[in-house]
Amino acid sequence: MIVALYARVSTVRQAEKDLSIPDQLHQMQDWCRHQGHRVAVEYIERGASATDDRRPEFQRMIAEAGAVPSPFEAIVVHSQSRFFRDALEFALYERQLRRAGVRLISITQQTGDDPAGQVARRIFSIFDEYNSKETGKHTLRAMQENARQGYFNGSTPPFGFRTVEVESPGNSGKKKRLEVHLAEAAVVKQVFDLYLRGAQGRIVGIHGLAAYLNQSGVTVRGRRWTKGRIHEILGNRAYIGEYYFNKCYKRTGTLRQLKPLSEWALIKVEPILSDEVFAQAQQLLASRSPGVIPPRVVNSPTLLTGLLRCGQCGARMTLATGKSGKYRYYKCTNRITRGADSCASGNLPMDKLDRLVLEALADRVFVPGRVRAMLEALRKRLSQARTSDDGQIKQLTQELKSLQGRLDKLYEAVEQGLLPMDATLTERAHKLQVQRQALLTEIAGRRRHRDLPQAILAQKHIQTFCTTLRAKLLDQASGLGKAYLKLLVEEIRCHGREIHLKGSYGALAQAVGEAKPGTFGRVPSFGLDWLPGQDSNLRPPD
Repeated sequence: MIVALYARVSTVRQAEKDLSIPDQLHQMQDWCRHQGHRVAVEYIERGASATDDRRPEFQRMIAEAGAVPSPFEAIVVHSQSRFFRDALEFALYERQLRRAGVRLISITQQTGDDPAGQVARRIFSIFDEYNSKETGKHTLRAMQENARQGYFNGSTPPFGFRTVEVESPGNSGKKKRLEVHLAEAAVVKQVFDLYLRGAQGRIVGIHGLAAYLNQSGVTVRGRRWTKGRIHEILGNRAYIGEYYFNKCYKRTGTLRQLKPLSEWALIKVEPILSDEVFAQAQQLLASRSPGVIPPRVVNSPTLLTGLLRCGQCGARMTLATGKSGKYRYYKCTNRITRGADSCASGNLPMDKLDRLVLEALADRVFVPGRVRAMLEALRKRLSQARTSDDGQIKQLTQELKSLQGRLDKLYEAVEQGLLPMDATLTERAHKLQVQRQALLTEIAGRRRHRDLPQAILAQKHIQTFCTTLRAKLLDQASGLGKAYLKLLVEEIRCHGREIHLKGSYGALAQAVGEAKPGTFGRVPSFGLDWLPGQDSNLRPPD
């Protein structure tokens, strides 16, 4: 009989260091020789689990077995577990082979083709599946404990880190820890900086950032940047020192479902970014989420996209064209989607409205006298709230100090072996870290609320800001007009021949405070607001 041999080990490490595959092949070849069978082909699977069928050699073998005529009459394996460790999948593939006229033979678990033999194979498959799941459970438990002790389990470290082998007290051999990879860490910092501050004077979304990095020749370990890789980096808490093992269930297709928090294992690593930079990126990601704002608004070259609303019905206005693109307008989205009867507003010529808005901001809003009046009004409100903020900051700082002390004691007890870093302790540590981050954010917000730098109220500083900003707003080639609109203006509405602008005193104070020599040539920073959640659009005195 002409046969094919199939040999498999579960991991690449087994394939490289163990003798399992040579031993399987030797025993199968010897068995075939004694049975008088001729080996036509050998399929060798190095580093693939038998709990699923995502195995290249396995799939090639099944496909070739189904050819007409089949190149072999039987597939020989050392044991049924080499073929499959899932009882249902085993039965399905065995039936597929049987329909193709190909038998499946195990040299260590030989059974007949009668009903008793079929039942025996199913029993063997059930025991193989049970044994696989039990082994997996114990292996995962050991890996979780390894992670709790600060060691890295994976083969490929997250981008920005590399693995180093270290001696493990009380164990033979070495284990791996994560340390910062300086070259990759520089790329991580560049990704966050470009996402927060823009590239070449323009705001960039995730798609635009990937395109910019690819055009610049920057790679991620030799591969091109994609939307998924950018998003993965921007959301990876390892960059602030928190790497988690066992966060997700095994991937099913393209989905990765998170496990319960109690099953996560925290590995403390050296941070690459500050907590503040990471928090700013998360806030910007949330604000640009497709559920909040369409990606086209972030990357669109249209000046007023995302800001302009219909003065009649309040719906957003978007770009519309006429005469095959010769004319460009802003048009109410209600009129576009629901018809002309839904709103009585007309089309607004895009070029004319863009120019009117920018000129109004440059000539009537961001002028020294008006800017100073707005900042002075903001200063008075902050001064009135200073006493309350001082008390809140003092209380929050005490809470932070107490919380940090609890965290330090917890980690010290684990390091000294007084407490095991089990699932319950991991969850508690994670909750304390979340509380700490919330306190830091709250304290930073209160301080921004309380402290308005006196330097930004200086006449010379305001004059320089207004002069430079005016030039940038009216210079369409700079690309900064839209960036400063996004920072300083929250909403624009057109009522007949009037344009109503709504903005934030806090955002203005932030922009003036950050306006230093040389910084106007880049996209302004979109950090946390001075007055989060408060409408600062109080009209200053004329």
